[in-house]
Amino acid sequence: MKRTMKFAAVVAAAALLFGACGAAPETTTNGAGATDTASPDATADQGDTVENFLPCIVSDQGGFDDRSFNQLSYEGLLAAAKELGTEHREVQSSAQGDFAPNIAALVDQNCTLITAVGFQLAAATAESATANPDLEYLMIDDMADTTGDGKPDAPNIKPLLYDTAQAAFLAGYLSAGFSTAGKVGTFGGMNFPTVTIFMDGFYQGVRYYNTENDANVQVVGCTSEDCTEGSFTGGFEANETAKTTARNIIDQGVDVLLPVGGPIYQSALAAIKDSGRDIALIGVDADLFETDPTTQDYVLTSIRKKMDVSVEETVVAAGRGNFDPTPYIGTLENNGVDIAPFHNFEDKIDQDLRDKVEHLRQEIIDGNVKVTSYLADS
Repeated sequence: MKRTMKFAAVVAAAALLFGACGAAPETTTNGAGATDTASPDATADQGDTVENFLPCIVSDQGGFDDRSFNQLSYEGLLAAAKELGTEHREVQSSAQGDFAPNIAALVDQNCTLITAVGFQLAAATAESATANPDLEYLMIDDMADTTGDGKPDAPNIKPLLYDTAQAAFLAGYLSAGFSTAGKVGTFGGMNFPTVTIFMDGFYQGVRYYNTENDANVQVVGCTSEDCTEGSFTGGFEANETAKTTARNIIDQGVDVLLPVGGPIYQSALAAIKDSGRDIALIGVDADLFETDPTTQDYVLTSIRKKMDVSVEETVVAAGRGNFDPTPYIGTLENNGVDIAPFHNFEDKIDQDLRDKVEHLRQEIIDGNVKVTSYLADS
């Protein structure tokens, strides 16, 4: 794909603030559900900017305001477009049947790079990338490997993956040490590796705490060693099924709860409030304390996947002619995953436990503590 570069030195404009309650950028419908969106601060001092580069993004079913992985990826693409001084285009999916048509709509809108958010878009992304070898694709949370050979189906796909088991291990250890009931719980949306990797890492962290401290903290919601068997809602919607699943776990006496699956944390929070008990919530993907202020009295920490950072960096590199299809795997070592600050729970956590979690982070980075996952040996 031929691109030209130019130097732009122009005045700065006001920054766009992202957040759970932030206003959406102004868009105009541009056919087939796609929108043509002027990047915020497109006139800001950008340095090297790009001509003939149009980054685009398609969401999973949760939409760009899910306060989770869709929102983080979207914020990363907006930040990249701002840095490059380009426009961008976006389209949201509301059902699985939207994925292929939405990607096709972005191709028709002359997008040069398409970011597909979430493993459910993998097959549609692989098909589109194979049919459009001159375009570039970012595949969030999946290798886009439909053939099973361990690599993307097309050479123009860059997977962005996250070994969240490492950060979840820290959250599990923390939760076990924080729990006074001796029981913590977890449940997921759909039973897929990108969901169970959180639950598995969390379970490993609890088990490690038990071993190190001669304790017996139980994990409710996992019924196999890797948590591929356990409690799942079958989707990512905040609905009565998710609330019932959370309630069933809460009723078993847990005092820390990890829901994994975008908006289903909202159902878990409702179940916690209904219980009338002191139950701490663990967020996933984003720092829930920051993205959803209604959680601030409940969130012990969040298991972060820094998709905003990796998407921004990858899109900027591609816009400057440096697209590299080598898969990216976020880890504790490269700061691609981590746990969020403890915020309102800071004073409720013993200093000794906080120190042990920090020490454990370094032990994982140094390889002295092994956290297993399907990405660990990738």
